[in-house]
Formats: sequence, C-alpha cells, structure tokens
Amino acid sequence: AHTILASNTSTLSITELAAETGRADKVVGLHFFSPAHVMRLLEIVRGDKISNETLVTSLEIARKLRKVGVVSGDAFGFIGNRMMQEGYFREAEQLLLEGASAEQIDRVIEGFGFAMGPNKVNDMAGVDVGYKVREELFKKQTRPDPYFAVSDALAEQGKFGQKTGEGVYLYKPGDRTPYRNEATEALIEKLAAERQIKRREISDAEVLERCILPLINVGAELLSEGVAYRALDCDIVWTAGYGFPRHLGGPMFHGDTLGLKHVLERVRYYEGKLGHYWKPAPLLIELAEAGSSFEAWDKSRK
Repeated sequence: AHTILASNTSTLSITELAAETGRADKVVGLHFFSPAHVMRLLEIVRGDKISNETLVTSLEIARKLRKVGVVSGDAFGFIGNRMMQEGYFREAEQLLLEGASAEQIDRVIEGFGFAMGPNKVNDMAGVDVGYKVREELFKKQTRPDPYFAVSDALAEQGKFGQKTGEGVYLYKPGDRTPYRNEATEALIEKLAAERQIKRREISDAEVLERCILPLINVGAELLSEGVAYRALDCDIVWTAGYGFPRHLGGPMFHGDTLGLKHVLERVRYYEGKLGHYWKPAPLLIELAEAGSSFEAWDKSRK
C-alpha cells in the first residue's frame, strides 16, 4: 500500500492514470529522456491528488539516480514536449511548407548551438512517435491546420525515419547519414499547394527566429498556467533534456538576453503574418510592458 506507482509517459495524463488506481496520492510521472542512461533530465509530473511525500520521494529518487529532477504540472506534453510540439517543432514544419528546406532548417539550428536540427531529431526518434502523441492529443483537443502536416503524412505512408530507411531524409542500409529525400520534398510541395501556401525563399535569420521565439512564448504560457513553477525550470528542461545550447542558458534566459520587449515585438509581428499559433502569452506581455524579465519574475515568487 505504501508503494509509489510511477509512469514514464510523455503524453498521457498522470491525473487520469492515478484516478483509476484508487490511490492517486501515490502516483507520479517520472519521465526519463532517451537515451535514459545518458540524458540527465527527469521530469517529475504531479497529478492533481499527489501527496507531498510522493513528490519529495520522487525528487530524492532523481538525486540518487544522478538525474536533474524538474517538477511539472499535468498538462499535454508537460514542460519539454509542450514547448517542443506547440512551438519549436511545429514552426519548423510550417517553415518546410513555406519553402525552407529540411537541410537549411537543421543547418541554422545546429549553427545556433543544438547538436541536431529538428528534422534530424524527428527521423532519429521516429516520425511515428510524434504521430501517436498527436493521436492522443486529438482525442481531447483540436489544432488549426496546418499542424504537423508533413510528419503526419510521412507517418501515414510508413516512413518513420531512420528505422525504416526513409522519413524527412533518406537513409542507406547501415548508414545513419541523412541524405536529401526528393520524395519528401515532392510531398511537402503537394501539401503546401493543397493549403494554397505560396512557397518562397526564407532567410536563415527568419528560420532561427521562428524556431526559437515560440520556445520562449510557449514557455511563458506554461508559467502563466502554473504547469512550470519557474522560468528556470523551463531552462533546465531544455538544456538538460533537449540540447538547447547551455552557453545561452536556456530559452527563457535567452529571451531575457534578447530583451522581452524585443521578443514581444517579434512575436506580435509573426502573429500578424501567421496568426493563431503566435498569440503572445499573457506573462510575456506583462513582463515586456513592465520592462521586466523572467529572472525577475522567478525571484518575485520566492
């Protein structure tokens, strides 16, 4: 009866899982990051009925495993995957539809400091994984199209990335090197035409802004909603688990470095051009208009 039940899910609701056990206070999410023996991050997901004892024990487990434990609320994607799915990866897919190549996007993001660009990561992790995540999401919520139109189309064709030899990129037997995939390029052009998206040349500067700024904005949403306790937690998640360049401190710290007034101006600019997905988070507006920062907001909550 005293045993804690922990789930490694990256998507399913811990609160819903806990409700079925009859002992919701003893259920927690311990979301390890792949490969689990290497990655230092451990997201600790608190359901609505979790006890303080279970939460503190989970943090102690993280310490004993030499992991960096970060507590997250129970919401779609928790902290890391919510920022990735709703911000970074989603916008990278939109850029594909608008005319940027997979190679350009990955080159720009790797130049920024990530070890791998989003398209390479998608193929390595498995295009079908994100597809299944969105299947679960769509049971409860909707998203305006286009939303992962490229990845979903690839998954429906059985092109899952490295494990099938074809995804965003093409792979040769026994070779993990990503090669240009003309079939995927033709698919992207078809998907764009169906949506009446006029393809164009996109600058590296625009690619970088449109991949990084949504991380900051969605992170601010998580803080507004109470899913993340602190901006620092978002930064730890992304530097310890997602490869955000550590010398830049994480997406929220990077937002402070850019200046939140500037970040808000650029988010509003893209909202005017691209609509719904670029709606500024309430906390971003509040801090930018006050001339404040995420760091100051964290300190004010101590």
